[in-house]
Amino acid sequence: MLDGIVQKLRRLLLLFAMAMLLVACASSSGKAPEVAGSGHAAASTFFFECEDQSSFVARAEDGHVWLFLEDVTVNLPRRPSASGEKYQSTAYLFWSKGGGALLETTGGKRRQCANNPARAIWEAARLNGVDFRAVGNEPGWSLELGEDLLALETDYGASRYEFRTPQADVNVDAKLTRYQVTENGQELLLELKGQRCTDTMSGETFPTRVSATLNGRVLRGCGRALH
Repeated sequence: MLDGIVQKLRRLLLLFAMAMLLVACASSSGKAPEVAGSGHAAASTFFFECEDQSSFVARAEDGHVWLFLEDVTVNLPRRPSASGEKYQSTAYLFWSKGGGALLETTGGKRRQCANNPARAIWEAARLNGVDFRAVGNEPGWSLELGEDLLALETDYGASRYEFRTPQADVNVDAKLTRYQVTENGQELLLELKGQRCTDTMSGETFPTRVSATLNGRVLRGCGRALH
């Protein structure tokens, strides 16, 4: 029981430190801070952008779909359909096929939407309980940091390395958080710097500059907290 309390206190301190790091970065970039949950589920996640300029996240699993709409979250059961995937309740109808979707409500509102795969990846990580995600290029790599698992994929996903999440070494004044771990003959040093960062491929800006050194190989990129 005591060990459980200690673990909870450590996690609260880590989240507070990450929040402080990102707040400091946000104050200099003029953007609202994001504060950094873990566990993965077999599910399909989509980020739909609609013709009326609205957007929403859909999460399909176990014969149901969760729709995270602007003002409400709904859970719809799957219904038989001649084509595509159909989910329906008395108030909502959601039908999807390929990368497109149709959303209807009993009030007569109808939306035609298309999935944004790049955004969907980030939403999937967030719903899977990932605290922090980072990406880099040349060659492409990604990293997901959770409460229990730190996963790094390199060379466009060809190689995957998993580590138990180590204790963070946080320097609030330097806006720097470091993780260092060695497992199964693999050594990783991860550094998160509270500094505005621009992705070299997409041009997207992030609040955190990331450096991951795997067995002496340095990978640089950008990331952000997901909670």
